[in-house]
Amino acid sequence: MKNTIKVDIVSDVACPWCIIGYQRLLQAINEMSLQNQIDVEWHPFEINPDMPPQGEELTAHSARKYGTTPEESRRFRTQLTELGAELGFKFDFYDGMKIVNTQDAHILLEAARKQGKQTALKLRLFTALFNERKDISDRTILAQELEAVGLAVDDAMAELNNDEARKRVQTKEGFWYEQGVSGVPTIIFNQSNTLTGAQSVEIYKQVLAELINEP
Repeated sequence: MKNTIKVDIVSDVACPWCIIGYQRLLQAINEMSLQNQIDVEWHPFEINPDMPPQGEELTAHSARKYGTTPEESRRFRTQLTELGAELGFKFDFYDGMKIVNTQDAHILLEAARKQGKQTALKLRLFTALFNERKDISDRTILAQELEAVGLAVDDAMAELNNDEARKRVQTKEGFWYEQGVSGVPTIIFNQSNTLTGAQSVEIYKQVLAELINEP
């Protein structure tokens, strides 16, 4: 019987390094022909849990949170764009781009998990935010993205007004904070090997090779 590797990914759809990390992991999985032996589950983490509903302009946000200058912010975005292109993901950073609140998105990702569409929705939201200039805190946009991946839109959107569903996401986020997760992506392989940050394809391949060959 072939080994199956459980991959838990703690991430936020507003985190560009999360899609870079996932694309590198996916490349490692594909190069090792392990597509049928990987079980991925995404877990909620908000890099800006106190982000107000109106969001915050990206350059201003970087200056406030990280102390970066506008020039440093531009260089960082250029670097991300180049890294994304190498992995087949297009970043489209633009003037006036905003960082938004992502809690509703995480609630919908939990609903998508129950319908077997979690990864599809996660990738759709990454693309919507970073490539299509969409506000993924806007519920009209979120409904459109649910439909785009074939989810039951009304049922999923109802979760946004369900206090218990919101509490469950907040509790899951709290669990990862308590586990010491402070940066994303954090990827846990078989609940034992943990990698934080967007690692190289080779590092992911090393971890996968060790686990797939375990007796």
